[in-house]
Amino acid sequence: MPYGVKDGIDFNLVYADLIKPALESAGLEVFRADEELRAGDIRTDMFQELLLADLVVVDLSIDNPNVWYELGVRHALRPRGVIQIQGKRDHLPFDVYVDRAVRYHIKDGVPDRDQLAADRQRVSEFAVSTLESWYGRKVSPVYHLLPNLEPPSWKRLRVGDINEFWTAQEKWESGVRVAQKSGRVADILVFAGEAPTRALQLEARLSAGKALLSMGEFAFALEQYEEALRFDPENLEARQKKGTVLGRLKQYEEADVWLRDVARDHPEDGETLALLGRVAKDAWIARWRKPGRTVVEMRQDATLEIALLRKAAATYKEGFVKSPGNYYPGINALTLSGLIEHLTRKKMKSTEREALCGGVNWAAQCSILTDPNDYWARATLGDLALLRDNANLSLQSGYRQDS
Repeated sequence: MPYGVKDGIDFNLVYADLIKPALESAGLEVFRADEELRAGDIRTDMFQELLLADLVVVDLSIDNPNVWYELGVRHALRPRGVIQIQGKRDHLPFDVYVDRAVRYHIKDGVPDRDQLAADRQRVSEFAVSTLESWYGRKVSPVYHLLPNLEPPSWKRLRVGDINEFWTAQEKWESGVRVAQKSGRVADILVFAGEAPTRALQLEARLSAGKALLSMGEFAFALEQYEEALRFDPENLEARQKKGTVLGRLKQYEEADVWLRDVARDHPEDGETLALLGRVAKDAWIARWRKPGRTVVEMRQDATLEIALLRKAAATYKEGFVKSPGNYYPGINALTLSGLIEHLTRKKMKSTEREALCGGVNWAAQCSILTDPNDYWARATLGDLALLRDNANLSLQSGYRQDS
């Protein structure tokens, strides 16, 4: 908005008497760039605010070039989170004329005292409805007219060396790590709701969910991933992790349906297919590993459920084909194929086995070259050696062994 008196309007009083009280009544912390007291480049702070602010209020009462420029910056950076207000003009320029704007009343160059309470209420309600609006509703004409345009990641757009947003976020993340190491679930749940801004809330929920998942607190982790999806229903990581947690909670059918929807939306993503393989594998194990059953009975049940095991192996293999650099689905496809051979006495094609073995070996070796301390890659090479030895032993013994 303009500062001071411009075109007969005292915009400082518009801010102090109308905008700030209206937004504070909606539960928002209100900030205007000229309120920044520390030394530094005001444009740096302005760009950071335009990137990360939950809501940007734009006063278009007059044609102020700085206001139009800042509105354009916000429209370019974020698809949502903008409301327009105006107190004088009767029309708006072409680029934004279709956007709703709240009109407020001016009398003798200041907010009309007779209309002030109603104007505050309208601005407050407009702010709340904008923040709560459906995630897919794009206010920015840039994102509205270019539907395939994706907003930039806030992590890659850090402006300046020091900023309260990032300092607060780093402090928050440190608190989560300390709570995780101490096993304090309640503290993580509290931290999850205390991200510095709405723009960082998604990252906060993902971090909290990851911490809780690693602690085996699956129900609490599910809550965090569902909260993350409330902020961004299309977030791939949150969708994948929700499927993972559903599987850990033994809700196998729900996990399978959920992850298949994710795989449909991301057909080239091998990680989602690997997670689907894990769900099918765990569901298969749950079918036969039951208390009170003998080894013979469990083997019989495992063989009866062989279709589910085949599904798990095939899904792992498909995931490895999609992402051949990820050895995890590859070694699991090999392992489950070995189990299928063991239960059915039917061998997989040697060419298929060798192709999988070679691919897993290459992927794991490359990972070790990148990170010599990747113990999972080293363990995978150990698994691979055992699987190859067992396959050779099976050929020599005519598949007479039972273990």
